[in-house]
Amino acid sequence: MELLYSKEHIATEVARLGAEISSDYAGHEIVAAVVLKGAFIFAADLLRNISIPVTLEFIQAASYYNNTRSNGDVEIALDPHSDIAGKHVIIVEDILDSGHTLTALCRLLNKRNPASLRLCVLLDKKERRKVPIGADYVGMETADKFVVGYGLDLAGKYRHLGQIYTI
Repeated sequence: MELLYSKEHIATEVARLGAEISSDYAGHEIVAAVVLKGAFIFAADLLRNISIPVTLEFIQAASYYNNTRSNGDVEIALDPHSDIAGKHVIIVEDILDSGHTLTALCRLLNKRNPASLRLCVLLDKKERRKVPIGADYVGMETADKFVVGYGLDLAGKYRHLGQIYTI
């Protein structure tokens, strides 16, 4: 493994994202729809950096199935079915690469008529995009390397690492 992003670098970017979201939604409440399992550490730190009211929801989607590449099939394993009609929703995800998972989640949540739906990702791997989707809030752009740590995993391992590494 090789260190890609240090704790300090991650903390700086997460604080910046929290400040941007707080500024953009000043005077409003948001719903953070956190994608499990990968985004839970990022989301915890992000939410502590947001200064406006936040309601937390969890959603789980899978497309990797213990592999290093998405197969394109997205399974929604946990759907909170919460009432988000008229609310400002931000999907919080660890990484945007192929775009399949976030496209499926946007379709699902847009059917519930939110006032707005935006995407916040810690890492954006644009080189791997298979569908036309972008994030509204991006922590860092990263090259096409498999990454682990800070919630990101390989077959369930390495999520606990406090920094992000390439494998």
